[in-house]
Amino acid sequence: MRLLLTADLHFNHHRGKALAAEMIDQMNAAGGDVLVVIGDSGVADGDSIEQCLGRFHFSGPKLFVAGNHELWTTRPDSYAIYRDELPRRIGNLGWSWLENEPFVSNDIAIVGSLGWYDYSFAQSSLEIPLRFYQAKVSPAAAKYLNAYPELFEHSDDISPAAMNTVARWNDGRYIKLGRGDEAFLAELIDRLRAQVASLSGSRTVVAAIHHLPFAELLPPPHSAQWDFAKAYLGSSAIGRMLLEYENVKHVYCGHSHFPAEATVGKIHAINIGSGYRVKTFKTLDI
Repeated sequence: MRLLLTADLHFNHHRGKALAAEMIDQMNAAGGDVLVVIGDSGVADGDSIEQCLGRFHFSGPKLFVAGNHELWTTRPDSYAIYRDELPRRIGNLGWSWLENEPFVSNDIAIVGSLGWYDYSFAQSSLEIPLRFYQAKVSPAAAKYLNAYPELFEHSDDISPAAMNTVARWNDGRYIKLGRGDEAFLAELIDRLRAQVASLSGSRTVVAAIHHLPFAELLPPPHSAQWDFAKAYLGSSAIGRMLLEYENVKHVYCGHSHFPAEATVGKIHAINIGSGYRVKTFKTLDI
C-alpha cells in the first residue's frame, strides 16, 4: 500500500495558493492507494477548504484531518465548527473525516487527530509566565496592545527577559473553543486513544496528527518570536500516548512549516514541512 500525505496547503493564503495548486497537480499524477491531508487546507469561513480539497482527483480513499486554521472564524463558536460543521463539509466532498473513525485495510490502519497544545513545548529561556501563553500573547505585546490588564494584576513574576519578546499567537484572535487549551487537548487525546485501542489486531498503525507529538520535531532555535510560537506547536502528551501502543509505527504531522524527522522509541515520526512558501508531500509504502 502506498500512502500520499501532505499538510498545510493554506489555500486561503495568497502567498501559497498557486504553489499548493501546483503540488496538488503533482500528487494527482503521482498515483498511490490512499491520500491523507493533515490539516490547514483553508479556514472555516468561506470556501477555501472546498476549493483545496476539490482540486484533488484521486480514485482511492481520501482521508482528512483538521488543523488549527480550519477552526479560524469570525463566528462565535469554533468548537461547533470542529465537531459538527467540518465533518459534514468534508463528507460532502467525498472525503473521510478521519477523526471519527480509523481507516482500516487488511492489517494496516490509519488514525487521525487535530491534536492541540498544552504549552509543554514552551521555551523556558523566554521566562514567560503561563498566563501569557494561555492568553496567546507575550508580556511585551500585551503591554504594547494595552488590552490585557488582567495579565498584569501582579507583575512580580515578569522578568526583564520576558519583556524582550514581542509576539502573539493568532489562534487567540480567530478560535473560540469555549474551553481551555489543556481541556481541549485532553478530549482529543481521549478520542485518539479510543481509535488506537480499537486496532489491537492491526500490525501497523499510521497516525496523522496536525500538531507535533514529539519535541524532537520542533524547529531549531531562531528568534524569540519563533521560540514563543513553539508553545503552540503541539504537546508531548500526544506522543506519550502513542508510545503506549506497540502497533503505532509511523506518525506524520505538519503545522510548524518546518521539515523534521526523528525516531522516538519504536515510532518513525515525520513533519511534512509544507509552509506558505514551500509545498511538499510524502509517500509511505507499507
